[in-house]
Amino acid sequence: MNMYSESLVEGYGQTFSIDNILFEHKTSHQHLVIFENKWFGRVMALDGIIQTTEKDEFIYHEMLTHVPVLAHGNVKNVLIIGGGDGGTLRELTKHQSIERITLVEIDRSVIETCRKLLPKHSDGAFDDHRLKLVIDDGMNFIRNTGQNFDLIISDCTDPTGPGKVLFSTAFYQACKERLEASGVFVAQNGVPFFQPEELVTSSRKLRALYTDSSFYGVAVPTYVGGLMTLAWATENPALRKVPMEELTKRYQSSAIETHYYSPEAHRSAFSLPGYINNLIEY
Repeated sequence: MNMYSESLVEGYGQTFSIDNILFEHKTSHQHLVIFENKWFGRVMALDGIIQTTEKDEFIYHEMLTHVPVLAHGNVKNVLIIGGGDGGTLRELTKHQSIERITLVEIDRSVIETCRKLLPKHSDGAFDDHRLKLVIDDGMNFIRNTGQNFDLIISDCTDPTGPGKVLFSTAFYQACKERLEASGVFVAQNGVPFFQPEELVTSSRKLRALYTDSSFYGVAVPTYVGGLMTLAWATENPALRKVPMEELTKRYQSSAIETHYYSPEAHRSAFSLPGYINNLIEY
């Protein structure tokens, strides 16, 4: 049986059985492979790192989207940087109150391949009339767009290769300049148990730029090593502390269906364990 091994750190890794390779290709930007696994279903990896699986993608995508949308309470215009698999887009389109969604993906082949081989991720969201799809480098787009957004989601890979610039001070600054007054920026920020330097670096950069910056946690089985952190930054500190009663009201009014997100999960996600808080404050 063929196996796919991933290792974030020397001396430890995880291995997936490959029951069937559906796609493997080195694009102009990265090495992409999609295979089937008996437990996780279809699995996508980029440059040796597992990006998403059919079985647990809903956990990551629901928390990346619904936490900022429901904390803000009046999101109309959203920018996604990355997110070519369509999962983040799918969750955003559940909110009928959102009027415009711009998705900027550097690699068109990722979108085309995922629509064909991971169709459950997008579930038709790429056909939503509110979507504007842009094939461009995320940094280039954010520097040159004249639009402002209520929510910017950086659904990026780890800070290597094409994704490295999306963890830079210049990128965080450019995003801040394109946020509305009470806008929110959120981003994938790795698993701090294995990638502590990623969290420390992001924390320092965001803290220097935004009035309120923090992280919230989510446990995704595929991303081994304990909690994964999602970066949070805004000029409105009240958004991180919306009362439970109000979150529940917004969630019920949205009429969305979720399998991981709940108002309780939302509030508790910002209560991080000591070792993560120590890294944030470092």
